[in-house]
Amino acid sequence: MAHTLSVVANLAPKCIGLLGFENVTASHLAGPADAFAAAALDDGYGGRIPCYDVWTVGLTAAPFKAESGTIFKPQKTLRNAPEFDTIIIPGGSGLRQPAVNRAVTDWIRSRAEQTRRIASVCTGIYGLAPTGLLDGREVTTHWRFAGDVAERFPRLRVDHKKQLIKDGSFYTSAGLTAGLDLSLMLIGEDYGRQVAASLGRDLVMHLAQRNVEEQLAEPAYFQNQSMDRFAQLVAWIVRNLDEDLSVDALARRACMCPRGFSRAFKSVFGSLPGTFVEGLRLNEARRRLSTNRRTLQSVAESVGFRDTGSFRRAFARRFGVRPSALNTVDG
Repeated sequence: MAHTLSVVANLAPKCIGLLGFENVTASHLAGPADAFAAAALDDGYGGRIPCYDVWTVGLTAAPFKAESGTIFKPQKTLRNAPEFDTIIIPGGSGLRQPAVNRAVTDWIRSRAEQTRRIASVCTGIYGLAPTGLLDGREVTTHWRFAGDVAERFPRLRVDHKKQLIKDGSFYTSAGLTAGLDLSLMLIGEDYGRQVAASLGRDLVMHLAQRNVEEQLAEPAYFQNQSMDRFAQLVAWIVRNLDEDLSVDALARRACMCPRGFSRAFKSVFGSLPGTFVEGLRLNEARRRLSTNRRTLQSVAESVGFRDTGSFRRAFARRFGVRPSALNTVDG
């Protein structure tokens, strides 16, 4: 467990914000929350590296009741919510109440510039469309509400026959499994189709997997091919810390050019490959120093540091203490 946590510390999970309100559709909130919470990478030792940090955001701090009667307690409110990589707006009849709609719309509009992508689940489009952010874009929603959405928001290009639509940084969805379809699509974009497909199998959502495969545009698949390679790459790195883990070596293993590899790697993990690898090596070195009576030189070499001096400096820089503080063996 300690080792798993040390690896996780090197990854910055993408922050997901799920809006909640009175009379939300429970499955639109719980489904994506479960999917994002379950998304993880293999750390190479049987552990999990969480891909996402999931937050439920309420209009206020008070618990709210879904249409089904399920009670949800928000972790944050519109006023104190952190910055999110992705914001998801579930559907539900409560979103069509003027006061709720106004609060959600204003908040989404205020967060749009600092959020990488914003998505609506089925009738969640009623919270996104009034912002004007979807004007001129192709969108989808539940077929029962498609006509009303088109009439209320004539600048939208509504196509209810599609279950998932991505237009720029905005995503809309429809259908019985809309929340899970959308979640798997976003996870696939971030970490590759292999991670999304594996998660889909774990959730026993074959229909959701099929919808994702059908609805993702072909260009997005080509863009995601490099992401697929990262699903196994991190586990391999952790198991081979004493190998050549330079950008050139990792790029060759991922069958990418070094520049493209570095750019794609940073977009997924939030840091450049060299910084990421050094963090893994130092965390593993700390674990080995704490649990084994080995010389500093042997530990440094076992995690890929060829020079004990550079290992000492890097260790002190990261943890604020000398490696000798954790190990009394000379060398």
